[in-house]
Amino acid sequence: MSDRAPDAGSVSEADVATFEVARTRLFGIAYRVLGGAAEAEDVVQDAWIRWHGTNRREVRDAPAFLATATKRLAINVADSARARHEALSGAWLPEPVDVAADPAVGVERTDELELAVRALLEKLSPTERAVYVLREGFDYRYRRIAELLELSEANARQLLVRARARLGGKRRRPVPRDEHRRLFAAFSAASQTGDLARLEQLLAGDVVVATPLPAAA
Repeated sequence: MSDRAPDAGSVSEADVATFEVARTRLFGIAYRVLGGAAEAEDVVQDAWIRWHGTNRREVRDAPAFLATATKRLAINVADSARARHEALSGAWLPEPVDVAADPAVGVERTDELELAVRALLEKLSPTERAVYVLREGFDYRYRRIAELLELSEANARQLLVRARARLGGKRRRPVPRDEHRRLFAAFSAASQTGDLARLEQLLAGDVVVATPLPAAA
């Protein structure tokens, strides 16, 4: 039997209302699978298309149907993007998202960010970490990164390539708790408020501390 109703193109107000009531939950499901707000919104839109084309008269539990469809769609998107995520070595940084409508999303995002920050501290040098966070986390231009860290643009590009490679390796170093807490707090604040001054200062300061002074003549 086809899963499409003869009048699948016509969606009643009740069908629209059912979807809108579920929308926040569907976004949360997609976000927890994908970790990105834009991708999650796209999946919710795909779920709407699926709902629109389904024989809704045969759906006994609309919320459950929509939740299941959304999860499957999100998993499909995640699978297709796996190569890109692996290129970032599993330590890609969750993008900012408004979690007020679904606190569970906030919990998931915090856990993801804590793990990502720990990986950056364990595997990257301060300079590699600064370049990676500014470029991958906040889409800084290479010229701006070079200015902040007193590097050449070419060097900044090379450091990003090296950081990605090292994130995929097994080598780790112990990370003091206060160091992890410091970077996590600065990144979280920058994501939530858009004020990047503190994060820039922290990352650049770590680079300066890690750079040995030239030997005296």
